[in-house]
Amino acid sequence: MAELKLRSKDPDSLRRIIQSALSERLQSVAAGIKRTEERIQEFETKYKLSTEEFISQFNNDELSHSFDFDEWIGEARMLAHLQQTKESIEEIDFVD
Repeated sequence: MAELKLRSKDPDSLRRIIQSALSERLQSVAAGIKRTEERIQEFETKYKLSTEEFISQFNNDELSHSFDFDEWIGEARMLAHLQQTKESIEEIDFVD
């Protein structure tokens, strides 16, 4: 685990600023996850496939190429990225 040290004349203020920024980022990422999950659900409903089934079939050339499929793949990748970002933020601990 990496550790980052910051120096400030007012460490309490610096801590509040960083905690606030992380909280805002976490809220933004959570909203992005919600929107992305909703978009993925639209594709799953429209094509009656789970995302896992879709990706498997797409990778095995069982589906014709379409713009929707490009978007669906992009949304799936975005969801994975957002979830990783969320986990990274949530793992941050402040130590004294």
